[in-house]
Amino acid sequence: KLANIYYEGKVISRNIFLKDGSKKTLGTMLVGEYEFDTKSRELMEIISGELFFKIKGDNDWNFVKEGMEFYVPKDSSFSLKIMKIVNYTCSYIL
Repeated sequence: KLANIYYEGKVISRNIFLKDGSKKTLGTMLVGEYEFDTKSRELMEIISGELFFKIKGDNDWNFVKEGMEFYVPKDSSFSLKIMKIVNYTCSYIL
């Protein structure tokens, strides 16, 4: 399957479709700053690395690292500042 490649290859993920019909992506983000839009609610689980994130409309940046997670609302966007290379799983919640 083809990879999802963003920001000139600095963010790469692959889609996984589970038997129950749910979708996840597994990916890696290199050090840098990125922004993504959401269509559904998303759960970002950080497998390794460190980053700051900010959800659209928030004023403050939040720190997360290996073993932590955060949610992003449906029909929104979020900004990321990757401090150490991040491996993550994103679950799309209907």
